[in-house]
Amino acid sequence: MNNKLSKILSIVTGVISLIAVFFLIRIIMEGDDAVSENAALQNGLVDPYITFAKVVLFLTAIVSVVFSLMNLIKYPKLLKKTLISLAALGVLLVIAYVMADDGETLNASGIVLEDGQAGSTSKWVSTGIWFSVILGGLGLFIILGGFVKSLVSK
Repeated sequence: MNNKLSKILSIVTGVISLIAVFFLIRIIMEGDDAVSENAALQNGLVDPYITFAKVVLFLTAIVSVVFSLMNLIKYPKLLKKTLISLAALGVLLVIAYVMADDGETLNASGIVLEDGQAGSTSKWVSTGIWFSVILGGLGLFIILGGFVKSLVSK
């Protein structure tokens, strides 16, 4: 069964690759300048390539989520760990939201940028930045901690 699945996945991967190469060769044959200057060529060559890439991306995301959910249902201990991890991320998101600024976005001269007025959009952008900073700091701390631990244990 595993061998059959492996063969099927190899065939599907090969077909997707051949379709992508076909689109790429068509674009290369026309040339970058011709494609960028001609709207009809963009619609005829680039748009199908982008649509194909989106379809592959969405199918991959759907398959990943479905198999992840199936695995979580199959193994309840993993579901418990996942829920604890999601709760921890939620706590970090709340911390980032509290730290976020909802003021106006100013340039170096102190002038409000276009669409940079104070409000909820600015608050969520700032929250995203703080959330990234917190996660990056935690990741760096964990990596450095592992490095120090490996030095000490030798």
